[in-house]
Amino acid sequence: MSATPAIEALPEGLANLADFEAPARARVDAAAWAYLDGGAADELTRHANRAAWDALKLHPRVLRDLAGGHTRVALLGRKLQHPILLAPIAYQRLFHADGEVAIAHAAAAQGAGVVLSAQASVPMEAVAAPMLADPAAGPLWFQLYWRDDRDFMRALLRRVEAAGFQALVLTVDAPVHGARDRERRAGFKLPDGIRAVNLGGLKKPLDLQPGQSVLFDGLMPRAATWREVDWLRSESRLPLLLKGVTHADDAREAVARGVSGLVVSNHGGRTLDTVPASAELLPAVRAAVGPALPVLVDGGIRRGTDVLKAIALGASAVLIGRPYVQALAASGALGVAHALRLLRDELEIAMGLCGCKTLADAGPALFWPGNPR
Repeated sequence: MSATPAIEALPEGLANLADFEAPARARVDAAAWAYLDGGAADELTRHANRAAWDALKLHPRVLRDLAGGHTRVALLGRKLQHPILLAPIAYQRLFHADGEVAIAHAAAAQGAGVVLSAQASVPMEAVAAPMLADPAAGPLWFQLYWRDDRDFMRALLRRVEAAGFQALVLTVDAPVHGARDRERRAGFKLPDGIRAVNLGGLKKPLDLQPGQSVLFDGLMPRAATWREVDWLRSESRLPLLLKGVTHADDAREAVARGVSGLVVSNHGGRTLDTVPASAELLPAVRAAVGPALPVLVDGGIRRGTDVLKAIALGASAVLIGRPYVQALAASGALGVAHALRLLRDELEIAMGLCGCKTLADAGPALFWPGNPR
């Protein structure tokens, strides 16, 4: 891992995000690929995420004056060049030696945001440095999984704050791992030398009595509840967002608890299979919380038209996941930067062809009748 990633040649023929898949797969071993690409159980939700964006039909307007248009958005008090952030994905040194440092350099160069996984494979300070050094970089947020050790969590929060992260993102939809069949068939395990370097120390061992359930008697009593959301808000000065909210009632409860934003997400189809696609879930969550609260969405976003559709459905911004890690595997920091530029260019094209001068022009009327309104 280098503090300044090397510039690698881009594979030929990269016209869109899907084009990174083949060169990435050629560089990644089969078990690591199953970890990245696989989903839970029959992977119905994983595939539904993509299909749902495809099913939404745009109904463009023409002959509008779009001179001076832009992709800028406001998010948690900041003006961003565009609404694209990199979602938290663990152990990125599985896919490239520079790991999360490379994505930070790429995001900073392209004005994108980064949500760093708590299970990152490089120190958080090394990821923060290039983002904080570039005033044009997007937001820098830190994703948390709850650990039932408040002293540990308190120390982690202080380190995150000291490193310069600007918000916390608590993942709430994965108190246990999903049944990831592809990953289990491949026999995936972390290789020597790759670990969650920001999560020092050992978890408390489970104390189970004969006949007790590992899940219900061991893991679930340690999982986060609304009490832990309240505790996190009281322990850190940083805004707190909840990632993995899909139900309108949970969205309303989050607002009542004073959270700063939500991420509508089904974890890329990696936790509970047969959950609806993110595009289908987004409108109800937005309706439940009203227009002011930041609501982001991830899951299956591959095209600039997907980004525009997400904004029209009520998203404040979007996160991409697997595609940028494929770009990382294919050609390091330059690959990720190129993927972000391709997606932003496609967004601008979609806006221009739909008659949207700014993203504020994207709303339910953008869809063909029969789609969400």
